[in-house]
Amino acid sequence: MPTLASIQPLLIVADLARAVGFYRDVLGFEVRVQLPEHEPFFAIVGRDGVGLLLKHVSAEVEPLPNPQRQAWAKWDAFVSVAQPEQLAAELRERAARLPAGARGPAQSFEVHDTEDGLRGLEVTDADGYVLFLGHPR
Repeated sequence: MPTLASIQPLLIVADLARAVGFYRDVLGFEVRVQLPEHEPFFAIVGRDGVGLLLKHVSAEVEPLPNPQRQAWAKWDAFVSVAQPEQLAAELRERAARLPAGARGPAQSFEVHDTEDGLRGLEVTDADGYVLFLGHPR
């Protein structure tokens, strides 16, 4: 069977520039694609082997993160990270250098153990999507 190498979920965002800025400035992602060149509504951002597709559809189509649909569905994505403590320290340092408005929602970037056997941290992006960055204990 062919090997599947990665996945890049599509997240609908309210403001593409704000979403791209969060992933770039807070999480350290690179902007791989932004289209069209004039007034973009679509972008691909990524870091290492992780990628996300971000798309602004219209003012009427709002983001709908999993936690808003169902409280027990607390994450929109799981990102495998071998050393979440080092990543948390990097994110705290990166966020501290940004103006308050550019940081997105307030968050502590604290590593913790979950009830279901994972160790990592939760990050909420500018549209309310929640990423868990960590690994099984």
